[in-house]
Amino acid sequence: MTPAPHAQPEARSGAGDLISRFVRELELVSGHATLANSEGEAAGQLAALARAENVHSVAIGRGITVDLDAFVPPLSQAGIEIVRADQVADGDRAAIRERIARCDLGLAEADYGIASTATLAVAADASRPGSLTLLPPLSVVILRAERIVPDLAALFAQLGPQAVAERRLTLITGPSRTADIEKRIVMGVHGPRALHVLLVRGRDG
Repeated sequence: MTPAPHAQPEARSGAGDLISRFVRELELVSGHATLANSEGEAAGQLAALARAENVHSVAIGRGITVDLDAFVPPLSQAGIEIVRADQVADGDRAAIRERIARCDLGLAEADYGIASTATLAVAADASRPGSLTLLPPLSVVILRAERIVPDLAALFAQLGPQAVAERRLTLITGPSRTADIEKRIVMGVHGPRALHVLLVRGRDG
């Protein structure tokens, strides 16, 4: 899986400039971006990453604009167990949370990305719980390139006050990190040790 190269800023601010800035800022917070020209290409990149990281189990929820069902076959063909967080009865929520916590990788789609800080905004619900991005040691987030906004104000303008009030919004900037008393940074103590963003620039079909 080849990380996205640094892109040169464009003369005028636009979609390409937002992508470039998001990728640059993501690398600064120890995240990894991979560009895909279609959902099918992104599915193949995920399978390649899972093999490289020796992943045995993947937790998947419902997508927003991307059909995450398309990501299942390449993983299953590699012998990877799939845990579906979007096909669980309400009474089994605690059990599925425990299963997600035991998975090697969590896959979710972000509602939006913020270019200025490479922050991912994920509005959770029952079919795409916040635990997908918080509990597995390896977090992979799919982001549509056209859903990258310049800053936090633009994010809240896109989401609208009702969505912010009614859904649990998680803002993710890089993998989990903490510092001990000697100020040494340790990754993954209280959340994912690594964050990969599959940045999808095109659509299948």
